[in-house]
Amino acid sequence: MAKPAQGAKYRGSIHDFPGFDPSQDAEALYTAMKGFGSDKETILELITSRSNKQRQEICQSYKSLYGKDLMADLKSEISGDLARLILGLMMPPAHYDAKQLKKAMEGAGTDEKALIEILATRNNAEIRAINEAYKEDYHKSLEDALSSDTSGHFKRILISLATGNREEGGEDRDQAREDAQVAAEILEIADTPSGDKTSLETRFMTILCTRSYPHLRRVFQEFIKMTNYDVEHVIKKEMSGDVKDAFVAIVQSVKNKPLFFADKLYKSMKGAGTDEKTLTRVMVSRSEIDLFNVRQEFIEKYDKSLHQAIEGDTSGDFLKALLALCGGDD
Repeated sequence: MAKPAQGAKYRGSIHDFPGFDPSQDAEALYTAMKGFGSDKETILELITSRSNKQRQEICQSYKSLYGKDLMADLKSEISGDLARLILGLMMPPAHYDAKQLKKAMEGAGTDEKALIEILATRNNAEIRAINEAYKEDYHKSLEDALSSDTSGHFKRILISLATGNREEGGEDRDQAREDAQVAAEILEIADTPSGDKTSLETRFMTILCTRSYPHLRRVFQEFIKMTNYDVEHVIKKEMSGDVKDAFVAIVQSVKNKPLFFADKLYKSMKGAGTDEKTLTRVMVSRSEIDLFNVRQEFIEKYDKSLHQAIEGDTSGDFLKALLALCGGDD
């Protein structure tokens, strides 16, 4: 399958359902959950074949028809991985992301990888919507939550990403050369303690967190010309810990966002156990944005389709729901 050119249109695997009738769907779901034992097949099939906007309309129809909360009813009928997936699909995207961020900061350990994955890959409009949803759902700003849960340079990176202030314009060649110079200096001198390292690090962070994607692509090209190295490779070599992971995620997202998510999905299913949380989060959040492109990157890099990987790694209704979201085998 041919790869879309840089800047080509991204495609999701889930689209508006033709001939959609919210009250008919609400009725079908109500019937599926009535009496003993629910008809999971119907629930699963219906929810995975409607777009998020349509699912919100079904929730409203359900409330006006039965005076009940569809989410609450679903919660009482399904459990485990399937529930996490289906309930995730029922939430508006910004509220879903807000919830995933909240979960990543809950409890004893922080799930840094989830924080990075979400904040490093969402565009300004998505980030702003997440901030509003977070405030609305948890009565606390996302920035405050990140502040109290992370620290140091990593915290500064996350908060910078969470402001949703990335430039939207094209590239500026002269600026790109300067930016590449900063990157070269910070990555070259990572071993030498120089008085100015902190301000360089801050400048490097500012470049990665606030420059537009087209501009950063140019910066990475200038960096190669200047150093003969790929910036991602050097970050991996010279940096460590969460800061390294955050910077690598930004670079990968700028280079090829669907490939970044293909890697995430692959890793969630590699080896002995499955990381159902990551698998679910990526499938739910990309299903209407670029999951079709993610599938293309997946088969190209790993020589097997995402469909096959899911089949080999999950089972039961969870498997069926994931395959429905996947939207086909390549």
